[in-house]
Amino acid sequence: MNTTDTMTLPGLGQDDQPRPGSRAARLLQPVAKDVAVELAKKFGVCVKPVWLRRTNTATGETELVPVPCGATSAAKCEPCAEANRRLRMQQIREGWHLTDEPVTTPDAPTDEQRELVEYRAVLEFARTSVVMAAEWDQVRELDAEIDQVDEQITAAGVRGSVLPGGRKDGTDPDESAPARKRSTRRRQDAPDLPRLPVANRTIPHPHIGSDGREHRDSMFLTLTLGSYGPIHSAYRRRGAVQVCECGQLHSPHDPRVGIPVDPDSYDYRAAALDCIHFAKVLDRFWQNLRRAVGWNVQYAGSVEMQKRLAPHGHFAVRGALARKLVKQVAAATYHQVWWPAHDQLVYDPDGAVPVWDPDAKTYRDPETGAALPTWDEALDALDEDPDAEPAHVVRLGTLDVKGVRGGSESAEKTIRYITKYITKDITDAVAPGSRAQEDHLARLAAELQTLPCSPTCANWLLYGVQPKNAKATARPGRCKGKVHQRRTLGFTGRRVLVSRQWSNKTLSDHRADRKAWVKALLALSATGEATAGEHDQAPGDPPPFEYELASRDDPDVPPPHVHFLRKIAERQAWRAQLDAAKQQVQQQLSATQTVAA
Repeated sequence: MNTTDTMTLPGLGQDDQPRPGSRAARLLQPVAKDVAVELAKKFGVCVKPVWLRRTNTATGETELVPVPCGATSAAKCEPCAEANRRLRMQQIREGWHLTDEPVTTPDAPTDEQRELVEYRAVLEFARTSVVMAAEWDQVRELDAEIDQVDEQITAAGVRGSVLPGGRKDGTDPDESAPARKRSTRRRQDAPDLPRLPVANRTIPHPHIGSDGREHRDSMFLTLTLGSYGPIHSAYRRRGAVQVCECGQLHSPHDPRVGIPVDPDSYDYRAAALDCIHFAKVLDRFWQNLRRAVGWNVQYAGSVEMQKRLAPHGHFAVRGALARKLVKQVAAATYHQVWWPAHDQLVYDPDGAVPVWDPDAKTYRDPETGAALPTWDEALDALDEDPDAEPAHVVRLGTLDVKGVRGGSESAEKTIRYITKYITKDITDAVAPGSRAQEDHLARLAAELQTLPCSPTCANWLLYGVQPKNAKATARPGRCKGKVHQRRTLGFTGRRVLVSRQWSNKTLSDHRADRKAWVKALLALSATGEATAGEHDQAPGDPPPFEYELASRDDPDVPPPHVHFLRKIAERQAWRAQLDAAKQQVQQQLSATQTVAA
C-alpha cells in the first residue's frame, strides 16, 4: 500500500485557515453593504423606505422625505415589523387590566349639525314624493342636492350616514339583494347555553378577597380546533407525563411531532374546511361568551399555526371568568356553513371541466351541454329543502385557561408570548423539517387546492355549481385566493384580533403616544417642566405641505446604503439625546425627593 495516497501535506489540512490573500480568504470577509443593512436593522431603520417629495405650499421649496414602509412581515422589512410588534404589545398591555371603562359617550350635536340633519330630512321627504310621482328629472336634482348636504354634515363633524343601510326603494343602483335569513335555532347535538342581557360595560365587578381588598385578575385563553385523527404528540415538561398515542415518548423537537399516526385515516378535508372557517367560529365564541356572562367581554390576541397544521388562537381576556363556564361556552360553540354541498367532486380538475357559453353567459356541462345551476339557484334549492343540512359545521376543540394578575412578570411574559410570531407568516413557525412533515403539509395543501374558499371561488365549478358573479376567466382548481396558497394553509383572516373597546386606541394612537412621551421627556429635561405637544397646523388652516411619490429615476433619491448610513448616524444621535434626557430627569427627581425629605 502506498502511504502517500493518504498523507496530508503540512499546511493543507482540512481544518487549516485559508491562505491570507487567497480568494477563499476574501470570500470569508463580511461584505460592507451587508454590514450596513445589519446595522440599519439593529437601529430600527426601515430597509425599504417609500420616498416622497414634499413641497412647502408657502415657499415652494421641495425635498425628499423617506417614509417607513410599515410592513408587518419580517420577510419584507424586519425593523418595521418589529416596531409593529412592539406597538401591539403596548396595545395589549394598556387594555388588559383596566380599572375604568374605556367606553366614550358621543358629544351632544351642535345647533349647526341639527339644522343640517333637519334640512336633510326635508330633502329626503321631497325625494320620496317625486319618486312616487315618477318625476325622475327632479329625483336626479334632489340626489345632487342630497350629496352636497351629506358632505356638509360630514364636514360639520358628524360620524356615519343618516342612511347607513342605503335606500330600499329600488332607485339606488348600488342596492344589493336582501340578505338570506336562516333559522337561529340551536342544533340538537349542541349543549344549551345560558343567555343573559349583555350590559354596556367592559370591566367585570372586582372580586373582594378575604382581606377585604379588591382583586382584578384577568385571563390568558387558548382556543383550538377539534381532532381529525391521532397525531404524534410530545411529552409535557411539567406535570404528568403524556404518552403519545403510538405508545412512545416524543421530545418537543422530535420530527414526528404533529404528523398523523395514520395519514390514510386522517380527515384532511375536515381539517382544511376548519382552517378556512376558523375566523367565523372565533367570532361566534366571543358572541356566545358575552351572552353567557352578561357583559361585553373584551379580548386581544393572535392566531398561530399548531404543529399539526391547524390554527389556534392565544388571547388576553379582560377579567377573570369561571373556567367551567368558559369551557361550557367553548363546547357549545359552532359555526354552520350554509353553502351548496361540496363533499364530492363532480368534475376532475385535470379532466373535462365546465365550459363557458359566451352567448348565454353561463357555464355548461362539457358532455351534455346543460347549464349548471347558478349560485342563487343553488341557495334557493337549499332554502326550499326542509331537511337541508349545512355543508360543514366548525367546532372548537380543547381549551386552556390561565389566570393572570396585572403588573406581574407573568403578564409581561404572556404578552411577549402572544406577539411572538406576529412578524412572520402563519406557516413560518411550522416549516417542515422532515419528509413526513413535508408529506403532511402537501396533503393538506392538495385538499385546499380543490375546496371553495368563497362564493366567488372558481372551484365551485368542480362541484357542479356556478360561482357567484361567474365570469369567463374562472379556472377551476386554479383559484388565486390566498386560502389555496401554501403560505396560509387555509387561514386568511386577521392574524391579530383586538376587540373594539379594548383600549379605544388604534396603532396610530399608540404611535402618537410614544412620540408625545419622547417630546415631553426632552422638554422636561430642558426646562424642568413637562409641556404638551403643539400642533404645527391650526384647525381649518390649509396643509403646510403637499406630498407626491418620487419617481424611480429621481436623481435626488440617494442610493439605499447611503441612506442607511445617514439614518444610522441620525439614530445614534437620537439615542444619545434620549439617554441624556432620561439621566437628567432622573437627577431632577432625585434632587426633588432630597429637598422634600
